[in-house]
Amino acid sequence: MTNDGLRLTDLIENETEFIPLLSSEDEEQMNAETVPDTLPILPLRNTVLFPGVVIPITVGRDKSIRLIKDFYKGNRIIGAVAQRDVEIEDPAFTDLNEIGTIAYIIKLLQMPDGSTTAIIQGKKRFRMLDMLQEDPYFIASVQQFGSQKQVVKDKRFNALMSSIKDLAIQIINLSPNLPSDSVFAIRNIESPVFLVNFISSNLNISLEEKQMLLAIDDLPERANTVLGLLTKELQIIELKNQIQNKVKIDLDKQQRDYLLNQQIKTIQEELGDNPHTQDISELRGKAQKKLWPQSVSEVFEKELLKLQRMNPAAMEYSMQLNYLQVLIDLPWNENTLDNFDLKRAQKVLDRDHFGLDTVKDRIIEYLAVLKLKGDMKSPILCLYGPPGVGKTSLGKSVAEAVHRNYIRMSLGGLRDEAEIRGHRKTYIGAMPGRILQSIRKAKASNPVFVLDEIDKVIGANINGDPAAALLEVLDPEQNSTFYDNFIEMEYDLSKVMFIATANNLNTIHPALRDRMEIIEITGYLLEEKIEIARRHLVPKQLKEHGVRQDQLEFSKKILEKIVDGFTRESGVRLLEKQIAKIIRHQARYIVTGEKYNIVVDEADLKKILGPVKFHHENDAAPHDAGVVTGLA
Repeated sequence: MTNDGLRLTDLIENETEFIPLLSSEDEEQMNAETVPDTLPILPLRNTVLFPGVVIPITVGRDKSIRLIKDFYKGNRIIGAVAQRDVEIEDPAFTDLNEIGTIAYIIKLLQMPDGSTTAIIQGKKRFRMLDMLQEDPYFIASVQQFGSQKQVVKDKRFNALMSSIKDLAIQIINLSPNLPSDSVFAIRNIESPVFLVNFISSNLNISLEEKQMLLAIDDLPERANTVLGLLTKELQIIELKNQIQNKVKIDLDKQQRDYLLNQQIKTIQEELGDNPHTQDISELRGKAQKKLWPQSVSEVFEKELLKLQRMNPAAMEYSMQLNYLQVLIDLPWNENTLDNFDLKRAQKVLDRDHFGLDTVKDRIIEYLAVLKLKGDMKSPILCLYGPPGVGKTSLGKSVAEAVHRNYIRMSLGGLRDEAEIRGHRKTYIGAMPGRILQSIRKAKASNPVFVLDEIDKVIGANINGDPAAALLEVLDPEQNSTFYDNFIEMEYDLSKVMFIATANNLNTIHPALRDRMEIIEITGYLLEEKIEIARRHLVPKQLKEHGVRQDQLEFSKKILEKIVDGFTRESGVRLLEKQIAKIIRHQARYIVTGEKYNIVVDEADLKKILGPVKFHHENDAAPHDAGVVTGLA
């Protein structure tokens, strides 16, 4: 609610003729007055006058000033009508509302700034009929609008008036800009008509809504409308207060946190225990132990000085600290010592993998050249073959054979180029690419790096081309200056021994395939599978299932039956599953103490694995002309 009608004491100090509230005698006298046939019309631009209400108005237009001064000397009775459009400077008759209020000029004041202010009080409502005169001011023929007596006596109406009073008082109490005297004024209004008019005049609503209230003749209907508008305003004020209180609480919390942080910072500086200083000194201490190139050292010092100047509470501080931490953690020029014992390397490779002679020979050749030369670019090997032949596990054996750290990175389904090259450090949550992240975990610049499933990399898409990003990584001539977007410097990958694995060469990017040395790993023969099962698979599965070797045994004959009758594959993955299935079945009898065959026989195979799944057909005999053996 506005408080124009309640601040009139500021305009006319100690004027005894000014009465802001309407007494019952004044109301009776006002009702007894008649509406004249003609009235001088004063257009109101920003307000609507209600009967009984006293308001100040600033008079600025020449017509209005002349009208006020002429009639202030006479009977002081004029007609106050609100304009439809407040922007019109010189309104015509059609620009005025039809319903207005008779106004009595209480006081005319000359303000210090030269403007004229009139204090007027509403009397009765009227309807304008015709405009009789336009100069020097409007004079119109009018008639009374609305009934003379509008007092209603019933419980419902009394409850309605009580609700209006209560809501108005709540709004005044919740509004810090309204004077506390307003509550006293509201409580002392006895006339329902004047209460509705007084509140309507002071409601914080638009000019159109106030004019709508003035034009409602039925008092209960007008009171109901006012109650609705009061309810709406109360809800808006409560919502504003909630928002302001929340903002104030948040600001108070921020100020409190800031002051506490400043106090903690001061205390920590006194104790020599400031986290910001600790971060700087810790990074500087680690940097002194690094063997990095001069260019990296210069960048690090520059970025460290930038970190020192930053506020620890700023968001950029954590980003800068993370960047420097990555630079520190990367193993610049830190390499593990290779073991050049070729016989030991051969034993490790033979121990872990049966067959695969081509790959083993290539590794031994690499070690021999490395021992002779002392330093060389690591080869990029690509092990190509069907699933389950041991391509991935070979990388771990190679790492052990040459005494290098081992990293495996799965490329299956990789679709984002940033996964290889990293993000710019200015992005939120930025980090290096997975290549450098893996090197960082390996803590050495010369690990054995297995790039698994390189044929499953998704090609060019909306996020770039990851296969193209791998070109620099897997080129022995280029990877000594590998560029990562996060660290924004070149990193030497030439000492990393990359081993890629693939099932299908056709899906590998042609330029990528050209950079690698392809080593084909064919499927195993029957005899090789039996040996692999006997040496590796059976002991591994017995250990994983908690079964001792003296509790369950597999003969060569049974292993041959499993390979020949229940698997048909290039590798040994399905063979391992079938062995695991047999061990699980027999483990039940071991636990319960029931009788079972320690040495697995053919009856056990039939019971556990079912009937033989694969049969071999003999060559058709005799060899008749035109008859060939089917291969399908």
